[in-house]
Amino acid sequence: MSETDQNFMEKTDYAGPILKVTDLQKSYGKLDVLTGIDFELQKGELVCVIGPSGSGKSTLLRCFNMLEKPDGGTIELNGHEIFGAGKTRDLDLLRREVGMVFQQFNLFPHMTAEGNVSIAQRKVRNRRGAACRDRSVEMLNKVGLDDKIEEYPDRLSGGQQQRVAIARALAMDPEIMLFDEVTSALDPELVKGVLDVMRNLAEGGMTMVCVTHEMNFAREVADRVIFMDGGVIVEEGKPDDVLGNPQQERTKQFLGLVLAH
Repeated sequence: MSETDQNFMEKTDYAGPILKVTDLQKSYGKLDVLTGIDFELQKGELVCVIGPSGSGKSTLLRCFNMLEKPDGGTIELNGHEIFGAGKTRDLDLLRREVGMVFQQFNLFPHMTAEGNVSIAQRKVRNRRGAACRDRSVEMLNKVGLDDKIEEYPDRLSGGQQQRVAIARALAMDPEIMLFDEVTSALDPELVKGVLDVMRNLAEGGMTMVCVTHEMNFAREVADRVIFMDGGVIVEEGKPDDVLGNPQQERTKQFLGLVLAH
């Protein structure tokens, strides 16, 4: 274990936010995608991020685990600065502690469900043999795929493939899980199974940030809802407040369109 890993693990009595972002900025050429985002995530909290396409939601998540490098601001994980002054520190630590599930499943077609869940553990966590397989089977059971362990992706539905992707991320023992519109590529009848897995994770105390268009899920499960537009956080608060009684006109306009369908 590196000195940085040891320092991170020793912060068990750290009372601050597990993830803290200050003045986060990201641009693509002349297009400003994130313009000074301040965000804190407490351990065990589930935050849902909503907003129109192009508002910066997915970019925000990708900056959280440095799939996109910010142009400015700071990112702290459990009080340890991961990004600041334009420099990235301890990227491997960040990737181990912050798992991410995407819209697309990104499974290896030549590997079984168990193989897909095992490969990242072997490469990043250095797990081998029975320990690796047992962890993979445990996580596949957790997402309701105990009967699909030896199936290949082309024998699985979209919802089942997405649950394999969730199991793959969980098997890495992350401190935080990020979900980027994980149901948007699924047929409507397959959405419920994936959302049920996420509900169970929330009930188990997993720290989560979910970019989603599933307003009922956000209302029922989230501790906090954030509405983004134009690269900024327009409004945030308890689900009943943001979704049921928004204060900002832009939030009202968005919800008026979304909830009408």
